[in-house]
Amino acid sequence: MTVAHAVAAWPSPAERAAYGRNARRRVPRSAHSRLEADTTRPDPVLVIERQSAARLPELVPIRYGRMIESPFRFYRGAAAIMANDLGPLPDTGLTVQLCGDAHLLNFRLLASPERRLVFDINDFDETMAGPFEWDVKRLAASFAIAGRANGFSVKEQNSAVGACVNAYRQRMREFAGMRALDVWYAQDDADRLRELLVSSMGKRARRRTADATARARTRTHLQAFAQLTRDTAEGRRIAPDPPLVTPLRDLVTDASHGQGEQGRVEALLDGYAANLSSERRHLLRQYHLADVARKVVGVGSVGTRCWILLLLGRDDDDPLLLQAKEAQESVLAEHTDGDRYDNQGRRVVAGQRLIQTTSDIFLGWTHGVGLDGQARDFYVRQLRDWKGIARPDTMDSGLLRLFGQLCGACLARAHARSGDPVAIAAYLGGSDRFDRALTTFAQSYADRNERDYEALRSAVRSGRIRAKSL
Repeated sequence: MTVAHAVAAWPSPAERAAYGRNARRRVPRSAHSRLEADTTRPDPVLVIERQSAARLPELVPIRYGRMIESPFRFYRGAAAIMANDLGPLPDTGLTVQLCGDAHLLNFRLLASPERRLVFDINDFDETMAGPFEWDVKRLAASFAIAGRANGFSVKEQNSAVGACVNAYRQRMREFAGMRALDVWYAQDDADRLRELLVSSMGKRARRRTADATARARTRTHLQAFAQLTRDTAEGRRIAPDPPLVTPLRDLVTDASHGQGEQGRVEALLDGYAANLSSERRHLLRQYHLADVARKVVGVGSVGTRCWILLLLGRDDDDPLLLQAKEAQESVLAEHTDGDRYDNQGRRVVAGQRLIQTTSDIFLGWTHGVGLDGQARDFYVRQLRDWKGIARPDTMDSGLLRLFGQLCGACLARAHARSGDPVAIAAYLGGSDRFDRALTTFAQSYADRNERDYEALRSAVRSGRIRAKSL
């Protein structure tokens, strides 16, 4: 095919818009309000149990303990359940690279490689190509669930959900009129957020947001180094805090076995380095591995293999903390026909780089052998680098609504980078039909989430599963 032929064959903006509008025939916008009946879906507790079967059995009770703390915490760990709910529904066919777990706590302040503070998605364990509305529905439902946790009225919950979805729709319409490079370069940096806050918030709320921004800048690798390590006779080492943080030396009892495991971790690190760009390999070579520990992370991720790697450079005051986290198959995989990867860590990294505007310079993937002798996929990134995490439990209804706007607009940017903003914007249209449908869906799913949460609590009470609070 000649270049001229290829250019001529490329669909015009009008054709792309027509494709998006035609998707309404498959799935009218109002249809997004509907859920399948509970009776047609798998037992939610069984879905979680099957997922836990591939995890470290001694850590699984911690996962359940965290999930039964509240309906919102349950929701954070229930991405597989929601994937089962969304998969059978008719979809638009408008494909993007999905975050896969787009609840509101997976949006936060992060550091760019240029040392600027940006607002972006931060979790890509479930990333996969799929219909754009799956991410929007998971995000919308999280705002209804968070609003209920705060005791907000249904009207206040709906206001937050509506603000989120409206921001997604309006920003996607903006991206539809932009050049491809401008879409790719778009960021939600601190300056843009400040402009929005000044125009939308009261003085007290602006002060709280400024404080959160300042705190994010203090959450550096040096702070993590001070919190997680201590001086020993052998030098700086990771401090044990079992079962949440357990040094490798405490996981093996035989000295020779311990040396073997250290060698496996070093091999994992070497494999990871081989997948970095040459200049970042050069930077990594200035550090040496000093210690390794297993760490319990998050809610939905509890039980996966996750290692903290302490590397030191010039001396003990020149640290680099990396997190090597096991990557299992996405919960969306069985519901999509997207690309399949020979390494799940590579899937996570590829998805993150596609939809996150500025990724960690040490982001990479590898394959390694664990304590059980089984080969597993991992992705690697810095443990902490200027991270500011939202506290929805401290937000009033107005602040939750504003945070919904930030998250919705951010998700639209991610989807515009990986999908067709012209087609998606044409599908969404200029009216609020999609917004209203998603508001109804969010309330219905919040009801379902509460029933699933109670089912897990009942399973704990009956002894079917064991939970441990930590």
